[in-house]
Amino acid sequence: MNEHVIAFPPEPATTQAADGMPRRAWTVAEIEAMQVAGIIGEDERFELIGGEVVPMQAKGGRHEMVKVELNRHFQKTIADDLHIAPETTLRLDPKTFLEPDFCVFPRSVFPGDMRGHDVLLAVEISDSSLAYDRGRKIGVYSAFGIPEIWVINANTLVTHVYRKLGAEGYREVIDLPGAQSLTAVRVPSISMCLAELGLKPL
Repeated sequence: MNEHVIAFPPEPATTQAADGMPRRAWTVAEIEAMQVAGIIGEDERFELIGGEVVPMQAKGGRHEMVKVELNRHFQKTIADDLHIAPETTLRLDPKTFLEPDFCVFPRSVFPGDMRGHDVLLAVEISDSSLAYDRGRKIGVYSAFGIPEIWVINANTLVTHVYRKLGAEGYREVIDLPGAQSLTAVRVPSISMCLAELGLKPL
């Protein structure tokens, strides 16, 4: 027997209802109760959108490398009156929560009490989840009034910037290469240039 074999937990089972079939909507409180009871494992990663559980794919090495370098940079440069929370749960309403890679919000807000109206900037780092992060998830962010979103492609290091929120979503979408500097509109102490952090595209 090989004692060095690492056993990974099984992926959570997923299902897909037939088109037109109703689904039971879960609430944030119900999901949290199931986690406390051990029905949902602590290591299961998912988001809740409108009562639907959306499993999140495992994060690859590129994702983690970009996240670690960005976290180091942000924590060194952020203004004293702000928090930047990595991988925190953002509760948006009784049936919706997301888990962005970074949330920027005022230090006066207790992290556990953070809601959508407190968020000044959300940052997503994407590899296999790029279509979801730039699609359905952007729609959720806009619906709850998050003023600015950065979606970083971990492979190409292109950052997709969403700004100027209007009634039909973000009116400004800019794609910036990793060699270009980027500063958040509402929080100018949050800026980055991925190339200057030593990151290179694949």
